Parts: sequence; structure tokens; C-alpha cells
Amino acid sequence: MKLSLSVRVAEAECKTRLNIDFSALVELAAELGFEAMCLRASAGGVQTPLSTLREMHSQVRQAGLCVSMVTADCDVPLNNENGPDSLRDIGPSLDVAEAFECDLIRVCLKQESDIAHAKQAVDQAAERGIRLAHQCHTTTLFEQVERSLEVVQHIGSENFGLIYEPANLMLCGESYGVDTLQRLRPHIMNVYVQNHVLAQNGDVELETWCRGSRRFDHWPVWEPGGVDFDQVFTGLREIQYDGFFTIHHAQNTQTYADAREYAAACAEWFRSVTSDA
Repeated sequence: MKLSLSVRVAEAECKTRLNIDFSALVELAAELGFEAMCLRASAGGVQTPLSTLREMHSQVRQAGLCVSMVTADCDVPLNNENGPDSLRDIGPSLDVAEAFECDLIRVCLKQESDIAHAKQAVDQAAERGIRLAHQCHTTTLFEQVERSLEVVQHIGSENFGLIYEPANLMLCGESYGVDTLQRLRPHIMNVYVQNHVLAQNGDVELETWCRGSRRFDHWPVWEPGGVDFDQVFTGLREIQYDGFFTIHHAQNTQTYADAREYAAACAEWFRSVTSDA
């Protein structure tokens, strides 16, 4: 697996900007041995001039990294009612991906009518050698495993797939171990990891369609008590996954030092878990 760092680890709570400079985040990722950056619109997206995006890509390349995936507009990670809008006009998102020489874009589907738009967007993306993927995420058509597979089959394209993310599956009471990974295997295009600990009085509340409101605390990925990462890594080994493994945890780090400390701990954890594989 190839280790990727999401800009989300330095993203403000509003999810529309970073708390530290993108260039600094790229430098620390390269220093700590990450192989890629996962880009979000908080760093650069459809609202950013293409010339700026190309400059950002130059920084990534000069650091010896690549971009594993782009989330080109802020509404997708906010998962709001406008999240699926980019499917109706996918061109600007494709332009962002091309500026970073990246072939994978995260998108959002929240209702049945979004499927038809996704099919059209996938066809347009395929013409430019780009794939679209949807994260396992609450209050979307990809909240539960069975429904996720149904939608993927309905869209019916090799250019559309899934971002496996066990924490959201856990919030929804879904299995996320070996059995689920075997079912999702043909469609997995990326792996996101973050850690939640379910808690009745947790600091964070997130709505799900299948289980109502869920409260939890964000927890370091290396700490036990939340996602069972033994199951996750066992499953990933079982399906021989060799794609990007993206640190996607919401950290809201305020300074470069905070971001570096967290990213370094994540990289050390990943290597300790995978060193014997």
C-alpha cells in the first residue's frame, strides 16, 4: 500500500480553508515519507485559477509526491444538499484533476435522481481518463454496504468505484472487516482512514439515515477503542489491496508543528502495522 496524506489533517472546521500553507503541508509529507497528497477544495479546487493549481502541482512534484485523489469542491466533503451538484457539471472538477495529473475524483450522491447524473459524469470523466469514486459516508447513497453495491452496479462503469472508509461504516452499524472488504474489493479505488469512538456524550454528533443521530469522539488512529484496525488491515491484506492508504482524520491542527507531529505519528503507526505484512 502507498501512504497518502489528506490535507484534511490541517483543515479548518469549516472545511473550506487550511490552517497552514499547502506548500508547508507538502514539505512535511515528503519529509515524513508519504508518497502522495490527497487534495481537497480547502487547498485548491474549482474556485481556484488553473494557473494556481498548476503551481501547486509543481510543488507536489518537486517534493517527489503525487496527488492520489482530488475533492474538487467544498460541498462534497460538507455533504450538504449541494454536494451532488458537481455531477451535473463535472467539467470543472475534471479540470482540477487534470491540473494535478490525477485520475481520481471524489463525488457525492444523496438521492436516487443523482444516479442518472453520475452516469453522465462518469462517461465524461472516462473520455479524459479520469475515474469517479464515492466514500462510504453517512446520509448518502453509500451509507450501507448493500445499498452501495446496488448503486455501483446501477451506474455500471469501471470508471466509478468506492472509497472504503471503515469509521463511517462503523457509525452505521455496518461490518467493515474481511467479509465487507471481500464484497467491495472489485470496486475499491481508495482507502480513507479516520478513527471514531462511539460515546453517548461524545463531542461530535453526526446524523445517519439507518441509525439516527450518532455521537462520538475523534480518536487518534493508533489508539484502541474505536475502529478495529486489526480487522481493517487483515481485510486489506486478504484482498491484496495495493493502492493508496490515505490518512483522512479530522485533526484541525492550528500550526505547522501540530500538523507535523500528528502526520509523523500516523506514518509511524502505518509502518509499524504494515512492516510484517
